[in-house]
Amino acid sequence: MEQNLVFASAVDAAYIHIPFCRRRCYYCDFPVFVIGDRLRGETSGTMHQYLEVLCQEITNAPINGQCLNTIFFGGGTPSLLSVDQLQQILVTLDRRFGICSQAEVSMEIDPGTFDLEHLSGYYHAGINRISLGVQAFQPELLQACGRSHNLADIFTAIEIICQVGVPEFSIDLISGLPDQTLEIWQDSLEQAVAIAPTHISIYDLTIESGTAFGRYYQPGDRPLPSDETTVNMYRMAQHILTGAGYDHYEISNYAQPGHQCHHNLVYWRNRPYYGFGMGAASYVTGKRFTRPRKTQEYYQWVKDGCKVDCEVTPEDEVLLDTLMLGLRLAEGVSLQMLREKFGKTNVENMYRILQPYIEKGWVQILERRLRLSDPEGFLFSNVVLSALFKEFD
Repeated sequence: MEQNLVFASAVDAAYIHIPFCRRRCYYCDFPVFVIGDRLRGETSGTMHQYLEVLCQEITNAPINGQCLNTIFFGGGTPSLLSVDQLQQILVTLDRRFGICSQAEVSMEIDPGTFDLEHLSGYYHAGINRISLGVQAFQPELLQACGRSHNLADIFTAIEIICQVGVPEFSIDLISGLPDQTLEIWQDSLEQAVAIAPTHISIYDLTIESGTAFGRYYQPGDRPLPSDETTVNMYRMAQHILTGAGYDHYEISNYAQPGHQCHHNLVYWRNRPYYGFGMGAASYVTGKRFTRPRKTQEYYQWVKDGCKVDCEVTPEDEVLLDTLMLGLRLAEGVSLQMLREKFGKTNVENMYRILQPYIEKGWVQILERRLRLSDPEGFLFSNVVLSALFKEFD
């Protein structure tokens, strides 16, 4: 296989990691820096220092593509940035890469971390898509997660979003939380539908080592819901949200028609992207690289010239990445693309491995595309992918 068949693709997406939070949620294992409830971008010297280093990294980055079509500010809590700081980053990106006139520019925001002036400033600076970290509509669950916001903050945030008129608005929810029942989960889903955002993301709680939840619980322990309950939560979300007109376009994501997150589609279609900031990952010229996760190590790495030492991803890993990411999408993966990039033999082996799951109805071949059925195929995606990894890894 010729390497350029897999890797020849212009880079037009950038992820920016803003690692600051008021507090660390009990489930979080992201590289974040806790600054407390009083500080934010306007008053934090730590945030100012980080932004200077971040912009230096962007300025030093090699250019491997065209103007940016998608930008995603994640974290952490990007809504702790001042408007001037956000503009500083966007100006730096535009000078280095250029930002396309119709670019999707997304920002994660948390209730209680911004006001009308901030959100209006973000919008006029170029933010046209926001993702609101609601997680739950029950005060007891917000407290159980260690969230810094309360129920009133959620509805205040939604009022501000509607007032500013940001065109793309997503809500994040988490299933499988401690003491969360099917009735409670249904209430959260119905409240989200009533708000009518253009996009809803549903994440199943994962217990990560090194987190507070990782110290409190083992998977399956009470008060965590049983596996049967979390499976029914997934089915319930699929039923309620698709019934309300949302397309289940990715395992964890639902969108009103025409309102998918274009930046995340870059990941799921295994296209290249830039990543900037502490702990951020990038995928450029066939190479995946993750930056240092600790602040001072990241600062030193940028000071030393952002040297990257990694090898081109081998062909079998590219195939597995393509399947692992692409099968998350309802559209699945093009069989013609798989044959062109990875060869007829690999595709035939893939058919052989997947045959039992095709018979179960978990895997489908429709319109020359390989895809998982919804919801059962998505629910058992790990089983299907494990079989593929065993064959090709």
